[in-house]
Amino acid sequence: MDAVPDRTRSSSPSSRTPNHSPRLGPSRLSSSRTRSSSSSLWYRRKRAKLVLALIALLALFFFVNYIMLLRLQHQQDRPNPNPKSKLSISLQGKWNKNSNSKKNQKGNYARMLALAAHALAENKREPKDLWQEPLVPASSWTPCSDQRSWEPNEGSNGYILVTANGGINQQRVAVCNAVVVARLLNSTLVIPKFMYSSVWRDTSQFRDIYQEEHFINNLIPDIRIVRELPKNLQSLDLEAIGSVVTDVDMGKEAKPSYYLKHILPIILKNQVVHFIGFGNRLAFDPIPFELQRLRCRCNFHALQFVPRIQETGALILKRLRGQSGLIGPLDRHLVGSFGELNMEKSEKNSKKASKYLALHLRFEIDMVSHSLCEFGGGEEERKELEAYREIHFPALALMKKTTKLPSPSELREEGLCPLTPEESILMLAALGFNRKTNIFVAGSNLYGGRSRLAALTSLYPKLVTKENLLSSAELEPFANYSSQLAALDFIGCAASDAFAMTDSGSQLSSLVSGYRIYYGGGRMPTIRPNKRRLASIFTKNSTIEWRIFEQRMRKAVRQTKHVQTRPKARSVYRYPRCKECMCRTI
Repeated sequence: MDAVPDRTRSSSPSSRTPNHSPRLGPSRLSSSRTRSSSSSLWYRRKRAKLVLALIALLALFFFVNYIMLLRLQHQQDRPNPNPKSKLSISLQGKWNKNSNSKKNQKGNYARMLALAAHALAENKREPKDLWQEPLVPASSWTPCSDQRSWEPNEGSNGYILVTANGGINQQRVAVCNAVVVARLLNSTLVIPKFMYSSVWRDTSQFRDIYQEEHFINNLIPDIRIVRELPKNLQSLDLEAIGSVVTDVDMGKEAKPSYYLKHILPIILKNQVVHFIGFGNRLAFDPIPFELQRLRCRCNFHALQFVPRIQETGALILKRLRGQSGLIGPLDRHLVGSFGELNMEKSEKNSKKASKYLALHLRFEIDMVSHSLCEFGGGEEERKELEAYREIHFPALALMKKTTKLPSPSELREEGLCPLTPEESILMLAALGFNRKTNIFVAGSNLYGGRSRLAALTSLYPKLVTKENLLSSAELEPFANYSSQLAALDFIGCAASDAFAMTDSGSQLSSLVSGYRIYYGGGRMPTIRPNKRRLASIFTKNSTIEWRIFEQRMRKAVRQTKHVQTRPKARSVYRYPRCKECMCRTI
């Protein structure tokens, strides 16, 4: 019992031994630990708040991008209650119905379009050289193909008939080539006729598009021109006597020696020769100096649109420039006196003229099907384009079946595919054209219909075509005349403050760019994208950052923006900076 300690007693207050040691406060070590613990807790809380804030910002970013994508899709799919507020895009015949039933076609560019929309929303300042070309070297070239150093041609050897195929621009080239051949062979040219095409479906003739009287009078010092054959020759069966020459009978870009050796004997024997087709049947080199100058004179001086086209073209220019009545450097050559009439009507209007960019989208179904490329429409698109080729390009359709041709991806890598509307608008956004830019689109019968232009109208709301700018009553005289409508596009593109082509092989783009060089005085820039370079950029569309895309696109286009003299054997219509067409002042 004694061995067991009495815990109750010893733990009672009365039995406790008093502690006489002085009571100590908290030590420095314990205080430091308290402060350290408190500080650590504060940092943890702050870090947690920062993480939450970062997560919230990321969520907001993805939400905004999601909303922008939804908006793009919504604007593309919703019906258009006001035909004036949207582009009036249509296709011809059954292709219109097929294309309108297609699902939304953006290719693989939804991500890039969203990035472009975000970049345009920042409203950055445009690059300084966006609306300019190298002024000093460009302005040193001036027009001079109207100068002559020969005597008039009597045209005494016989008569030349030409029935030109293709659209208005191919026909324009054929007319000027025929003028040169008439001078070369000392023959009289009958006003050319235009062949009806199942593609263009236009019955327009020369007098419906160009001023006959001006054409004849302007070229009187060069060749003799008449409106029809003499009656004694009209009754001849030209095919029976061997006077018909088709494109199959002669190669492309034949030299003058070919005409002297093979065509002149026909004229001397039968008094007449009839060229049918005549597409690119005269070489650009080697050509005697004065004949090459005549070629330029025909294109830039002798061919003027009829007053009806000029008047409507002047109306388009006035509305594109914001009703200002401004006369541009090319207006006099494109629309004649109607430009001055616009200025007189707008004298009281002090509104500043608006700059505008013209964009030629060469994406009609004939171009798309002939390219043999693919554009994101899958099996349905392949079947539709193949069916179109069978009807309109049977030789190409047969070749595709019997010959191993490059694949669509190989064609694209080589830059042989036309830019899609989505690729074109991404190019403009990357170059720095701001969202408020006025854009005139030529070539509005786009394959795929209205849906293919949803990207353009959502990124650039001030985008219009001639169908938007003109009322139905103003357009009615040109209905069903694609060549005359193309003439209006030519005027709108040639007079623009900047012009962007999307297919260097397009005749309209080539003729427009040459016209701007010839009359522009070094102040009419043209964007000529290298499609091969652009193809290598667009292949990375699923991963490339917008900043890198901008840099690469601007570099690719800047390399083409230089003053270039005509390369050997290239078109004087596209490259008029040569001694035959233009004179250099410095």
